[in-house]
Amino acid sequence: MTVESARPGSSRTRELPEPPCAGGGVPLLGHGLRLLRDPLGFFARLRDHGDVVRLRLGPKTVYAATAPELVGELALNPDYVIGGPLWESLEGLLGKEGVATANGPTHRRQRRTIQPAFRLDVLPEYGPVMVEEAQAFARRWQPGEIVDCTAESFRIAVRVAARCLLRGDYMDERAERLCAALATVFLGMYRRMVIPAGPFYRLPLPANLEFNRALADMHLVVDEIVAERRASGQNPDDLLTALLTAKDGNGDPIGEQEIHDQVVAIVTPGAETVASTIMSLLQILAEQPEHADKVAEEAESVVGDRAVAFADVRELAHTNNVIVETMRLQPPVWILTRRAVAETELGGYRIPAGADLVYSPYAIQRDPRSYERNTEFDPDRWLPERVKDLPKYAMTPFGVGNRKCPSDHFSMAMLTILTAEVARKWRFERVPGSRDAVRVGITLHPDRMLLRAIPR
Repeated sequence: MTVESARPGSSRTRELPEPPCAGGGVPLLGHGLRLLRDPLGFFARLRDHGDVVRLRLGPKTVYAATAPELVGELALNPDYVIGGPLWESLEGLLGKEGVATANGPTHRRQRRTIQPAFRLDVLPEYGPVMVEEAQAFARRWQPGEIVDCTAESFRIAVRVAARCLLRGDYMDERAERLCAALATVFLGMYRRMVIPAGPFYRLPLPANLEFNRALADMHLVVDEIVAERRASGQNPDDLLTALLTAKDGNGDPIGEQEIHDQVVAIVTPGAETVASTIMSLLQILAEQPEHADKVAEEAESVVGDRAVAFADVRELAHTNNVIVETMRLQPPVWILTRRAVAETELGGYRIPAGADLVYSPYAIQRDPRSYERNTEFDPDRWLPERVKDLPKYAMTPFGVGNRKCPSDHFSMAMLTILTAEVARKWRFERVPGSRDAVRVGITLHPDRMLLRAIPR
């Protein structure tokens, strides 16, 4: 399919039809109720209605893109910018002045500030921290012990981000606070996105009060991190120093709010998505013992008796494929939105200026039109001879274009080291009381996963 962008006001754009509307909407709430009850199933079935489909979220009309090539169009066409229901709901978490929510020149300036921390030649400097934390993570498991993987996954994600990017130590207590806060915040923000009933969320109801407390504590943790750095008088060569010394477009120091929002964008969504992936990987190691064995065997063949190191990451091919396949089936970021800044065309349909658009990496990455045995866990589908037939943009775990996550290589290195180090030492068993069902908020992860560790 050829996707073209028509300029605002062109006769061609005005003559294009409206996309079909998805069925199942209800008065006032539209499709919001279905998105609360079964969001993953709802998006997985949307392509049956067309490559572009209209949805109703309360009083809003939202346009859903369901085909991989249209995901690329939304990501790369300047007619679409960061905006829409997801980002409006996330502003309470990420603020309006951080790299995650900014657009245009501000986004480009902020991206230049943070990008040096994730250059490929810099990543090996983080290797010792990643290795140390992976070994500590593996040592915390005891034979036969039942471990709460939700808490442990979040702990290591926050510690690695804080130690590598913010040079922060003694993060355990803050990691636990962030884990508790973000579980509540991300669920509440998802509800606010699919049912945008603003006045209702200001009522002093228990769920709203819990959300407000969690959001306030999350911001307090970030303020503590920045205040401690300022009080220390130290300026190590890290991302936090880069933010504290950054200049705006006029050459003046950036404001305190922008510093805060940038740290929030580094510590919270990054830690949440990495932690969610770690939880899913541990679940896969328990549910797919044959692949867990292959990861362990590969690690032993590459490193022998020593610890897995950063330099080994490129050699751990099957481990990498296990991680990618896990992110395909259970992407931590499963829903994204954009906003049209001009009247344009998408998939042969007219998109009005100012319209909100949505797409689901979860649905795109499970689409049977792109993947054979689409729901089957098959790491070998990422072997070079097989992946070449995959449609473009059918797998975008870190995003596309100038909104691609800057920490993609950082995160993959960390996940590879951790997965190999843990799998070579432990087998995992699911235990009664574990709630393995997916918890759907802004991110996806097992609700509360409990596993028993068995030594290899």
